[in-house]
Amino acid sequence: MEAEIASKRARGVVRGGRPPRGLAGRVEERILDAAGHVFLERGFQGASVDEIAEAASAGKPTIYARFPNKQALFTAVVERLVRRNTTFESLSCAGGSIEERLNALAAVILGRVLTPETIGLIRVAVAEARRFPELATSVSRMGRERPTEALTHVFGGLGASDDIGASPAFAPHRLPETARRFLDLVVLPMLMRALFGEDLAALRAEIGPHVAGSVAFFLAACGRGNTPARELATPNAELPANRDAVAG
Repeated sequence: MEAEIASKRARGVVRGGRPPRGLAGRVEERILDAAGHVFLERGFQGASVDEIAEAASAGKPTIYARFPNKQALFTAVVERLVRRNTTFESLSCAGGSIEERLNALAAVILGRVLTPETIGLIRVAVAEARRFPELATSVSRMGRERPTEALTHVFGGLGASDDIGASPAFAPHRLPETARRFLDLVVLPMLMRALFGEDLAALRAEIGPHVAGSVAFFLAACGRGNTPARELATPNAELPANRDAVAG
């Protein structure tokens, strides 16, 4: 019987159908893993659902039952990556000073951003922005909103456990904006350099000094820290220049 089933599968006679409930999540993960690899290798336009199905060892009907089109599949790949990259809430309970905790948090964020997968998928979305503006907008929104939401939660815990909570920047209604400012300060300079082709290993080696300067600047802006403002201008001096370059 098993030999007959194997023979039919080889000829494409046996249909896969829906997997058992317990296996459904693993099938979807396998599809997303395969899609991520194909998108990184081929780009969005060059990737095909046929190739993704082959890489995932799944039929096209199985893929389309979960993702109505290639754009939805790419969005799901990015969404999963963003979700993985923003699971840093537990660091809010780490010991040490506020500066040490923010340094650790910023280092984790950059460590997850400066990877071939993250940078590669961002490049794919940017490359397709003109042909698929909704796709690029969706990716951009996920890349901004979800990290901000996660960091806002972390900052709420930090404000409750440290006297930095007395800073106006850590007032509850201002936490989302404070979180966005922190992300801009920490992530944008290194992200822009990575997107323009600088070596990721070299950039990762700079995380420590960059984080130290960025966090010191952030705390000084929040009314904390002892470093004079003139000494804080240098580490992030490239930020305005990068923004000008992007604006064209």
